[in-house]
Amino acid sequence: MRIMNYKGYSAPINYSDEDGLFVGHVAGVEDVIGFHGQSIQEVRKAFEEAVDDYLDVCERMNSELSNPI
Repeated sequence: MRIMNYKGYSAPINYSDEDGLFVGHVAGVEDVIGFHGQSIQEVRKAFEEAVDDYLDVCERMNSELSNPI
């Protein structure tokens, strides 16, 4: 398992033999934020995009962020 970090958020990354993908979920937030990729580079990009999208949606909705633990 690898742990990726971005903008204070982290996500454990696992490999799914069944799907042939690296899969992760942002840890420490109430919302479920999942992402995947076929390579470490793809999963890193997907993780960063997921965090950026989450922050953008929260800002647009004037929602309180689930701050990273």
